[in-house]
Amino acid sequence: MIRNRTDLKYYLKMDRIALKRKKRSLNYILKEFFIPDYIYQFQKALRKTEYYFNMRSNPFYSFLFILSYFRYKRLSVKCGFSIPLNVFGPGLAIVHLGTIVVNPLAKVGSNCRIHVCTNIGASGGLAAAPQIGDNVYIAPGVKIYGGITVADNIAFAANAAVNDNCLESNMLYGGVPAKKICPINIKNLLKHIVDE
Repeated sequence: MIRNRTDLKYYLKMDRIALKRKKRSLNYILKEFFIPDYIYQFQKALRKTEYYFNMRSNPFYSFLFILSYFRYKRLSVKCGFSIPLNVFGPGLAIVHLGTIVVNPLAKVGSNCRIHVCTNIGASGGLAAAPQIGDNVYIAPGVKIYGGITVADNIAFAANAAVNDNCLESNMLYGGVPAKKICPINIKNLLKHIVDE
C-alpha cells in the first residue's frame, strides 16, 4: 500500500520497469503526444489515486484525490480495466488493453504480470476474494475466484479456472479446474525480476 511520497515513487518506478517503459525524454514526450500509451497512463493514474486516497485525511489530499479519481476512472473505462485501489503491489504490468476485472477485496503481491480477459473475484455470493503472492504471471483468459490463496512464483496458463489454493511455488497451473502442470522458473516469464 502506498503510504507516503517515497512509496509512490517506488511503485511508479517498479511499474515502469515491469512495463519496460523508458524514462521520460524528448522522444518519449513527443511519442506520448501523438501515440498515447494508455496502459502506462492508467497505471500512473492508479498509483497517484491510491496515494491521494490513502492520504485523504488531509483536506488538500482529499481535493487532489477527487481530481485524480476522475482521470483514473476515465482511463479505466477507456482501457477496459476494472481495477480497484490498493489491490496490486509494486511492479504491476498490464500487458494489453481489454477487459480485466478485479474484486476490491482481492490482494495481489509485487511483480504481477496480467493479461487481457482476466477476472479475479469472489464466488457464490461470498465476500472472500483471492489473496495472491508475489511474482505471479496471469495469462489471457484466466479466472481466479473464491477465498483462495496463491503462493509466490506461480504462473497460470491461458484460460485456467482457478478455484482452489495454489500453495506450491515455482509451478505452472492450468486447465479447468486448474491443476499443477509442471515446475517453472518464474524469471523466464517475468524478465524484470532481479535477485535481491
